[in-house]
Amino acid sequence: MKVGAIIQARMGSTRLSGKVMKEIKGKTVLGHVIERVSQSTLIDQIVIATTDLTRDNVIEVEAKKYGANVFRGSEKDVLSRYFYAAKQNNIDVVVRITSDCPLIDPFVVDDVVSKFLEHRYNLVTNAGSDHCQRTYPRGLDTEVLSFAALEDAYHHAKEEYQREHVTPYIYEHSNNIHYVMNETDYSKYRWTLDTEEDFELINEVYKRLYNGSHDFYLEDIVQLFVKEPDLFNINAHIEQKKIN
Repeated sequence: MKVGAIIQARMGSTRLSGKVMKEIKGKTVLGHVIERVSQSTLIDQIVIATTDLTRDNVIEVEAKKYGANVFRGSEKDVLSRYFYAAKQNNIDVVVRITSDCPLIDPFVVDDVVSKFLEHRYNLVTNAGSDHCQRTYPRGLDTEVLSFAALEDAYHHAKEEYQREHVTPYIYEHSNNIHYVMNETDYSKYRWTLDTEEDFELINEVYKRLYNGSHDFYLEDIVQLFVKEPDLFNINAHIEQKKIN
């Protein structure tokens, strides 16, 4: 059974254009994401799913620089992009991660993946549509689903938001979903990259914890925020973009 992380990435972000190619400590955001995900012990392959637009050629070049496979498809129909990326790479278990998570934690990823592999769920997540179930910081989001569930969504999802955001159809049509909960609720933290304030915060984290190798994870970052509580205020006012 092949487990593949499919990481969606594009230059055309509406709130912070070109964010995945912004540099933090000499490497692009995309490079950091790939390096951190590659520390997972349960993922067999990493695929960057970008668009077929010319402006995303740079993403293909950068992804290959870090040893990731690349699939290019529809900009708006991200569900189809995931489906064909998984199909082309013969992936049985799809790990969905977004490229705006340069603090993604491979140990958290492995925990979510292991829960999926141990049971017969359609989807396992530490994020998802039910915000009451969220205990991890935004920016560590991981969804794990079977290729069969992805294929079913690809063939039956009709609404635009269901195709743009990949998994809404599964959340809406399956009772076989498991939420992975952290012992401590860290959901107040926002470590995703969507605005200039988010970029400022993540830069500050990297300045303090990154010295050329990815050896800092969830608890290390939380302890940094405990020591320097003002970091939290940099992007505390930013609201997550809503799914229409």
